[in-house]
Amino acid sequence: MDYLSIAQARERDGLRLVLTAGHPGPWGEAAKALFRVKGLDFTPVRQEAGGENAELKAWTGLSNAPVAVYDGEAPRSHWMDMIYLAERLAPEPALVPVAVGQRMHMFGLLRELAGDLGFAWYRRIALFQPLMEDDAMRPLMENLARRYGYSEQAAEIAPHRCAEVLALLSEQLMAQRERGSRFFIGDTLSALDLYWAAFSNMLRPLPPEQAPISERDRAVNTCSDPHVMGAAHPLLFEHRDRIWSESIGLPMDF
Repeated sequence: MDYLSIAQARERDGLRLVLTAGHPGPWGEAAKALFRVKGLDFTPVRQEAGGENAELKAWTGLSNAPVAVYDGEAPRSHWMDMIYLAERLAPEPALVPVAVGQRMHMFGLLRELAGDLGFAWYRRIALFQPLMEDDAMRPLMENLARRYGYSEQAAEIAPHRCAEVLALLSEQLMAQRERGSRFFIGDTLSALDLYWAAFSNMLRPLPPEQAPISERDRAVNTCSDPHVMGAAHPLLFEHRDRIWSESIGLPMDF
């Protein structure tokens, strides 16, 4: 993927999406999926993983990614704001259910998947844990880990919290399959399908030909905890593979 610098991006109009260059972070991949499914062109902008990103902070007030900036509007970094920006810019295909009950259900599940103290928040804590316990790596990781809420207490409960959400998503998808639907909510593709497809790579990355990440990153993101993986029904990964193939597009580009 060809990234603009912050200085170049500030001179542009339209939709610009700040992403961590070279690293397919789940929040960033989900944002890309939203815009791609909507057929919205966006300009990728470089953010450096773990860097100071002073120019980015001066522009957006944020040093992390993803951040979406549309024309002169305020920057957006929250996953819900990304979804509603995509809905406004391209109402079709709709990724937010019209029916209020389905909409509440979708956003409730998304909150457990992508929000603070949700699946991805705790899975990231679990990924930090072995690095924080390594005397050689700890000094390099402390600031980043602290930024994302790492503590020994959080690391201790992380597997249980991840398993809770995976069990919930498994139940939802199995119930949908029983009623004849191929999607998490209702009978059409929604933002939840895209977010699960992106976040599932924190447990079991797509194969190398589809996700060309380093072997180290693949090993780090492959979950071997039997409690966590035991809560993830195989249907979750079958669904993930189909959504990437049919809706988002492969191979991943980052």
